[in-house]
Amino acid sequence: MQSGPRQQHGRDAWVRRADRFSDAFGLVLVLVLATYVVASIVSNRGWAAVLLTVVTSAAAIVALTSSEARPIVVRRALLVALLSTALAVVSAVSGGRPPLNVASFLVLGLLAVSMAALLQRVVTAEEVSVRTILGAISVYTSLGIFFTWAYGIIDRIEGGGFFGSAIEAKGSDFLFFSYTTLTTTGYGDLVPVGQVGRMVSGLEMMVGQVFLVTLVAGLVSLWRPGQGILRRRERRQGEGPAAPPAGAP
Repeated sequence: MQSGPRQQHGRDAWVRRADRFSDAFGLVLVLVLATYVVASIVSNRGWAAVLLTVVTSAAAIVALTSSEARPIVVRRALLVALLSTALAVVSAVSGGRPPLNVASFLVLGLLAVSMAALLQRVVTAEEVSVRTILGAISVYTSLGIFFTWAYGIIDRIEGGGFFGSAIEAKGSDFLFFSYTTLTTTGYGDLVPVGQVGRMVSGLEMMVGQVFLVTLVAGLVSLWRPGQGILRRRERRQGEGPAAPPAGAP
């Protein structure tokens, strides 16, 4: 006789877990940082490129899910992720660059769509909370991953190498260059030699600074960490047992 309420309680618990997962901007940030670590260790060719494609695609899919994107968008993103992984495998087996270039373009598209969905969720939030800040940081961090993939494509397509023929660039070099460009650190040890590379790196500088100065700084200035705790405390007090009427024994 107690199975009905127990089953309902179990369903409610799963719904609450799903709601928390759908808003898991912290998980998105963890996956983006995991992509950063993988890209720092492995190259952007061969089977290492397959691993990097899988990790980056997973981060993009979770970002779309956390942004409450429409189910059809998530399903199409999954198909694109599977296709890009398959092309990366073909490139690793055959050693050809065209399949990897197509896979890289597909991954760039996934990242662009996921960042746009996440950014829309951040800027349309009713209030600034920890989740909102994590979402903004996730988008900013993903920009470095996005341009890392772009630099890898330019290096494979553009003759002479991205940093010139004297430097045999690896995936970690593009990652390091991307984040030093995004943050306008500019150590100067790696410099693009082609016009396309310079144009794209200049775009990354502008996007990184505008995003950091306007959106992230604005959200942090509006963030009131204690408000959420106070509202939860007020709700718990309001849901407590009613006080007995005056004069009651």
